Amino acid sequence: MFHHSGRLTLTLILLFEVVKLCELVCHISSNGKHANCHQANLGYVPQDLPRDLEYLDLSYNNITKLNPSMLSRYHYLDTLNLSYNNISRIENGSFKANLLLRNLSLFNNSFTEIPASSLEPLTRLQILDLSNNYYRFVTLEKGFSKLVNLQVVSIGGPLVSMVQGHDFVALKNISLQKFSLKSKSSLDYYEPGAFSVLNTDVLWLDIAMDSSTNLLYDMLKDLAGKKLNTLRFRNLFEFSYYDLMLDIFSFLPAIDLKNLVFYRGKFNENLLRLILQNVQNSNIENLLLLSVDFARSPNANKTVVAIDNLVLRHLIIKDINNPDILRFDWTFTWFRKVTQLSIINVNFNFIPCDAWEEMTNVVTLNISGNRLLSSYLSEKLCKQNLLPNIETFNVSNNQIDSLKTISLLTAKWPKLIQVDLTNNIIGSYNESCVWTPSIRILILRDNMLTVDVFQCLPITLEYLDMSDSYLERLDMRYFDQATNITQLILRKNKIKFIPTGWKSPNLQVLSLEMNSFGAIVQGSFQDLLQLKMLTAGNNPYHCTCDLYDFFTETLTDRSLSLPDWPEKYFCHYPLELLDTRIEYFSPGKLECDIHLVVGISVSVTAVVVIVCMLLCYWFDVPWYLRATCQVIKSKYRSKKGQETREYTYNAFISYSYSDADWVRGVLLPHLENSNPSYRVCIHERDFLPGKWIIDNIIENIENSHKIIFVLSHNFVNSDWCNYELYFAHQRAVGHVFEDIILVVKENVRMEDLPKRFCKLRKLLSTKTYLEWPLEENRQTFFWVQLKSILAKGSRSLVGYDNISLVHETVNEVVDTK
Repeated sequence: MFHHSGRLTLTLILLFEVVKLCELVCHISSNGKHANCHQANLGYVPQDLPRDLEYLDLSYNNITKLNPSMLSRYHYLDTLNLSYNNISRIENGSFKANLLLRNLSLFNNSFTEIPASSLEPLTRLQILDLSNNYYRFVTLEKGFSKLVNLQVVSIGGPLVSMVQGHDFVALKNISLQKFSLKSKSSLDYYEPGAFSVLNTDVLWLDIAMDSSTNLLYDMLKDLAGKKLNTLRFRNLFEFSYYDLMLDIFSFLPAIDLKNLVFYRGKFNENLLRLILQNVQNSNIENLLLLSVDFARSPNANKTVVAIDNLVLRHLIIKDINNPDILRFDWTFTWFRKVTQLSIINVNFNFIPCDAWEEMTNVVTLNISGNRLLSSYLSEKLCKQNLLPNIETFNVSNNQIDSLKTISLLTAKWPKLIQVDLTNNIIGSYNESCVWTPSIRILILRDNMLTVDVFQCLPITLEYLDMSDSYLERLDMRYFDQATNITQLILRKNKIKFIPTGWKSPNLQVLSLEMNSFGAIVQGSFQDLLQLKMLTAGNNPYHCTCDLYDFFTETLTDRSLSLPDWPEKYFCHYPLELLDTRIEYFSPGKLECDIHLVVGISVSVTAVVVIVCMLLCYWFDVPWYLRATCQVIKSKYRSKKGQETREYTYNAFISYSYSDADWVRGVLLPHLENSNPSYRVCIHERDFLPGKWIIDNIIENIENSHKIIFVLSHNFVNSDWCNYELYFAHQRAVGHVFEDIILVVKENVRMEDLPKRFCKLRKLLSTKTYLEWPLEENRQTFFWVQLKSILAKGSRSLVGYDNISLVHETVNEVVDTK
């Protein structure tokens, strides 16, 4: 009965834990307003989330449909993300309780038609994403006209093959911020007039024109006269290059457009030329060519008009593997009237001299992320590259190893203010440089700098960043000349010491964190009269009284901020001293007064020792330590001759005082008066008087062949019985568990035993014990089995299987009665 009920209880517990685990798959924010159930393998909407939830993310799950009961408890939802599920159906009324919903994403599900009727109650909806589903038509029914607050709409999917003239009529009177449309790989049909009803600020078209290029002509014609901020094409030509003569962009100048973006897709010289020719005749301010696949045209038209009037604020050419896109016409005249030119990650390693000559209008030039080498930049043919308007030059993430090369290149740029050389390999040469006097900002972050680099730095700088560049020491002679520096960033280097007498009269911000110096002396910063912010944390400081005196005597009359000050050892400085007089900082006098430090340390140590002693006394730690030593000694002695060892007693009996009458009146007579008789040890009779009781317990357990525990509720609650159980447990670890005999006098559950006796709890949980039957006709068999165990040698059976066999025999006899 116990066995079956225990199994049932365990099953119920496991089921409860599984249910509880399912309830915890969603991460709830501390205020109970946000729930993240992302990728939780859910097939349903959890019903145990806070009722006042405002944000619910159920993306990347296995939800297949929505019905009115699933979201009915969440009346305050503002954002619901159901993307990346398998939803194919939304029943009417599913959102009737979510009238406050403003953001709904159903991206990447399994709809075969747009669920218009189920969305009608959401009159406050502002963002709706229905794209990347399996419907074939993008017709928005009349119900969408009620969603007057819509701002962003995304529709379409891989099965959309046509756009009909009436598809978007429901949106005619709604002013959108963004409209996005996706079709299959190559759109088959576009009915003129479909886009003419759209009123949007941003239009994204993920539509390929490989087999129907004339459709783009009709689309742009419908957009003529409209005002757009951004028109973005994705994969305009996905599988083929455009080689026809039709000017498919001829209506581009008729659109009042600011930003034109081409993302991915195949480009060649003919297509690029068509685009540039129409852009230079338009009001477009920014042109972006991102991640396009560019190739030369084998039959390029050489008689076309040059592109020399491309007036652009931004021209961004980014993430293109073929650098031929820069010289498709070999004249570079399309750079002539560009103000901000970015050529990022285009894989080129030099800039032709003709290109420099055409960039006369450039104010910002970003050529980061390429393969530029110093040797290519310093070609003699390009020494006449006068850029009269350039102010910012970004050459980060290249392979520049010479700072002198950059100084020569920019020497004739009269308006240059900022040079960014982040993540190059500068620092291996001992060079002298001459810079344009206008330069104010130099960024050398993430290079390989040595102290020699200071010889090549411009002395007109106001901002200098040399962080994360392996710099080991400073050349203070440079700072004597560079008196205009206001911000100096030296974090994450290997600077080993801060020189004294640092004179930078205008320095206001100094960053020295994550270096290698361990001390700051009084003369380090005393001449930095304008210093307002000093960060020097995460250095291996040795906290000294000199450091204390430095701050108390040198800087207390300053307005100085010390955020992120040293965080190791005793050196901690406040973070909230921006533009305020320093009145408090650490280390204070306490850390630097050795007598106070010793006194406080001794006091704290004494308190800790007293607390530990009280805890040890409360949890009987000394007793367990002494007992463990005794057990270890006995086990060491028993190793020498376990096979031939002789025992004083056949059994040691452990029982509580409440069970003494049964032990003396029933158990002992049957064992000691039987034939053959058994010699049994009990504490009230056989313990040696005057000897410490712990020694008595250990010695008699060691001298007994078997240990019999008379289990009852009083036994479990007895401290001494628990001690004896502990020693038997320790002995069993070194021997085998067949030496232990559990006699259950009363019904004792596994949970009643202390948790520290894990092995004995395991024995009890598997019912490997002898139960004392109340029926007299069954008691005879109990004595037969007990005496049989006591009579057999401890090694007649392996491990504790001896007890298991006895238990099985008992069950068989009971079942037959």
